[in-house]
Amino acid sequence: MATPLTLNTDRDADGSNRVTAVGEIDLSNIEVFKRALSDANAGTRDPITIDLSAVRYVDSAGINALFDQADAVDTLHVIVHPLLIRVLAVSGFSKIANVEAATEPPGVGG
Repeated sequence: MATPLTLNTDRDADGSNRVTAVGEIDLSNIEVFKRALSDANAGTRDPITIDLSAVRYVDSAGINALFDQADAVDTLHVIVHPLLIRVLAVSGFSKIANVEAATEPPGVGG
C-alpha cells in the first residue's frame, strides 16, 4: 500500500510552475511524485518551485527524484519543512538548488 501523498500542480504569481506535496515521499509513491515533477515542467527547462513544507519525510528515492529534477530545469526552488533542511544539506542537494525552510505559524511544529 502506498504511503499517503497528495500532489497539486499550479503556477506561482510570477507564472512559474509549482508542485505542492502533502504527506510523505518514499519508494511506495515515488512514481507519482516523479510524474508530477515531470508534468510540471512539461519537457522545458523553465524554473520550477517544489513546495514540500507539508512533507516531513523524504526517503532516498525522493531525494534522487529532486536531484533529477534539478538536472532537468535551469532553476529549482524548493521550500521544505524545517525538519528536512539538514537532510537536503547533508545530501548535497542544497548546493545545486535553492532550498528554503518553510516558516510555520506560531504553535505549530513537530
